[in-house]
Amino acid sequence: MTEELLKKLRAAVPSAIILTSDDDCTNYGMDWTRTPGKAGVVVLPSSTQDVSVVLRFCNENKIAVIPSGGRTGLAGGVTATRGELAINMSRMNRLDPVDLLGRTVRVQAGVTTQSLHEHCERAGLTWPIDLASKGTSQIGGNLATNAGGVRVIRYGMARRWVSAIQAVLISGEVIELNQGLEKNNTGYDLLQLLIGSEGTLAIITEATLKLTVPPIHSHVFFFSLSHYKALENLYEKVRRGPFTLTSFEFFSDKCLQKVEAKLQKKSRLEKPSRFYALIDVETTSENAQSKVDGWLEDLMADEIVVDGLIADASESQKEVWALRESITESLQMSGAVRKYDLCVPVKKAADFLDEAQALFEKLNLPIELYVFGHFGDGSPHLNFLNAQNLPIEDFHREVNRYESELYPLLKAYSGSVSAEHGVGILKKNWVLFSRTPQELRLYKAVKQVFDPNGILNPGKIID
Repeated sequence: MTEELLKKLRAAVPSAIILTSDDDCTNYGMDWTRTPGKAGVVVLPSSTQDVSVVLRFCNENKIAVIPSGGRTGLAGGVTATRGELAINMSRMNRLDPVDLLGRTVRVQAGVTTQSLHEHCERAGLTWPIDLASKGTSQIGGNLATNAGGVRVIRYGMARRWVSAIQAVLISGEVIELNQGLEKNNTGYDLLQLLIGSEGTLAIITEATLKLTVPPIHSHVFFFSLSHYKALENLYEKVRRGPFTLTSFEFFSDKCLQKVEAKLQKKSRLEKPSRFYALIDVETTSENAQSKVDGWLEDLMADEIVVDGLIADASESQKEVWALRESITESLQMSGAVRKYDLCVPVKKAADFLDEAQALFEKLNLPIELYVFGHFGDGSPHLNFLNAQNLPIEDFHREVNRYESELYPLLKAYSGSVSAEHGVGILKKNWVLFSRTPQELRLYKAVKQVFDPNGILNPGKIID
């Protein structure tokens, strides 16, 4: 951006903070993937009106814009590859009082997921979308990517827990969608169109979120297992258990070792093995404990698992969950990482993981593979670590060798190239493996209507 345009922008939005240093432009121009990017300028608005003025200014001057939040995405969805203006929502973090009658809450886009949880907890309610990145991720980004997280089995994706959205179009026009209504059967649902659009159609500035009552009685099981098929067998047993399943997570022994080494956390299982399952369930009353104990005894007798424990107290549950939720952080501390969040039909997940592991071993790549994710909804995460500190170009070249064979394998399993992190720029070339040409044609038509100049998060999802 020229000095003259920058001066005009400052005059247009005096209440916004505008950053131009190299460090700020680099920081706000990338997400957790560290895909190289750098914004031309960073704007931190304080209100929807600020966002409106900035977008109108950018549209009139043909300045490309990147919407930016906590930047915890794993698809390069907010990477500034062309020196775009990054508009970061972190200052817009207002939390309105919880509506106890309607069980909703109105928040601004820059509110972190964890802050929302803490705010609602004081009212005895919760927004049930729970993410490992909740301390940093923001609600605007949660909605823009239709976040999933660890409770999808029980509660579904983020789009199920929204009753209204305020957003700003690239023209600067502010739109309010659905007005917080539970029922509104009057044509096209533009609210749901914006959710998952990765900031390519409009920028979400506020949302009214639906809330629910958190579980009263919960149990966390932690098991070690010897192979992927054992995960499938365990899942079948869990589905028939005397409780309501909330989460069914898994990770490899390599993931646990990395967490223990980097973050000094420790598993309390006496018998380690190749894989681990973390299962969170709800029961209707304390009287259900005897049934849970009986189910657990039968499970251990079937010898599906190598070892196991049950955590009922809040602190012990947090201790077990920390092993799973710290994996991404421990990998980020260990070097460059490439991540794949995939989805396959649950009944095919174990076979797919076996083949994906065999493919990695066949290629004999000089990188390390870490596998974890949401087994219960068929969403494994494959993570490649540059453990040998290869030159970054060589590291990406080696991962690309695997990727070129991974996605055809995924297509054979009727899978999706993105389960919950979106398309961004990293998966754009593979969207055809998950969407038909007819769908992509409609995508482009919708994009043209919302953003005729093609300047809102350009190059993401589609060209």
